[in-house]
Amino acid sequence: MGCVQSISEQLRLERVRFLTRRHFLRQSQLGLGTLALSGLLGHAKPARASAAAVEENSLAARARARGPAAFPKARSVIYLHMSGSPPQQDLFDYKPKLVQFTMQPCPDELLKGQRFPFIKGHPKLLGTPYRFRPYGQCGTVMSELLPGLGSVVDEIALVRSMWTDQFNHAPAELLLHTGAPRFGSASMGSWITYGLGSENQNLPGFVVLVSGDSDPSAGKSVWGSGFLPSVFQGVQCRTSGEPILYVHDPAGMTRDVRRRSLDALRRLNEIELAEFGDPETVTRISQYELAYRMQISVPDVMDIAREPAHVHAAYGTQPGVTAFANNCLLARRLVERGVRYVQLFDWGWDMHGTARDNDLVTGLPKKCREVDQPIAALLRDLKQRGLLDETLVIWSGEFGRTSMNEARNGSTLLGRDHHPHCFSMWLAGGGIKPGTTLGETDDLGYFIAKDKVTVHDLQATVLTLLGLDPFRLNYPFQGLDQRLIGPTNDARVIRPILA
Repeated sequence: MGCVQSISEQLRLERVRFLTRRHFLRQSQLGLGTLALSGLLGHAKPARASAAAVEENSLAARARARGPAAFPKARSVIYLHMSGSPPQQDLFDYKPKLVQFTMQPCPDELLKGQRFPFIKGHPKLLGTPYRFRPYGQCGTVMSELLPGLGSVVDEIALVRSMWTDQFNHAPAELLLHTGAPRFGSASMGSWITYGLGSENQNLPGFVVLVSGDSDPSAGKSVWGSGFLPSVFQGVQCRTSGEPILYVHDPAGMTRDVRRRSLDALRRLNEIELAEFGDPETVTRISQYELAYRMQISVPDVMDIAREPAHVHAAYGTQPGVTAFANNCLLARRLVERGVRYVQLFDWGWDMHGTARDNDLVTGLPKKCREVDQPIAALLRDLKQRGLLDETLVIWSGEFGRTSMNEARNGSTLLGRDHHPHCFSMWLAGGGIKPGTTLGETDDLGYFIAKDKVTVHDLQATVLTLLGLDPFRLNYPFQGLDQRLIGPTNDARVIRPILA
């Protein structure tokens, strides 16, 4: 008898431990507001909703496809992030005067009050060693390093006047993808799936593909859900080996056994949900079910070997390896099947000139060759299939590069330090005016001279093209209505590049 009583007492204490002040306030007539209203009206405590009803009305239900708030120009997004930040002076922003004064001392007025991560002393100006020429019918001037992109330049809108206030990789990537330079905010893909849901219940609404020698500097936070429910975070897929780790059944477990085990696990989670009402329990239920469905759908969509030979020739793909080309082809296959947001990260663009693999003469051409052909093939493929009009494609780094040679520790190689004051990016597809150019920098490519575009401007534009209102899309957290574009209303939609 004493043993039974002891166990009962332990269970009671365990429940009390879980019943924190927040749990108490939430469960008191479903919250303080309801408690006060119940006291005023003299109502009895309402019956607790069933677990199925709670799930149906929870935030996890937002992961289902539904119409946007306005008429969208785009249905999905493919974001091509060149992690490390390519040098705009060598790709998109040709400066003859910078070439003219290359290796001359940098003017003092450009250095006054400026901070650099690695440049020391008085640096020398560095003009591009590459030729530039007009491409396409639009005549956009670009580097010889990107002939493939030049062949489809009539599809893109080039912005030469992007600006950020961050000059280190991690905070700059966080600002670009989450709207804040600190950890903890929700990524743009999470915001979009939160606002629009997914069009394919057998695939995640937000998929991430990584290539290069490393993950992004900011880590997986750049595709995390932050304060949003974790059902909206990005799902990283791999192009070699198992597409998604631990999604397959272990040896000896059949599909039927997996189904029965998930049903049992669901019932246990529903008991916990009824007891504590934690929305993350709903997320757990939803993610288990999505993983079960992905066991069939993901291997199919990730198997690029099924593509015909001419597609592989166009992209330069090699099934079974981890490569940016493979990821571009996968991005097309994913949006074709209703995935809302596909985020590609390609590491290796941090051209400091400290070694051959990151200098402008050897490292930069190599990286350009890796991405140029597949990006051009992706744009052509999307257009041929009628997908480009509804797919927004974005290419960028996280900041710009200096107009001076870094020459860290006396290096004789050519390289550029981090630079927040201006950089170039481009957009194509859904809702974008093709063959356009926006913005200018000064004669040395150091400051923006015309049509400044901020990171929050870009985010507001992306949301608008998808039919979402960037000023009204919010989520309550820590006493504020959090938004991708930040707490102020400074963000502007980039109207000149919209069709």
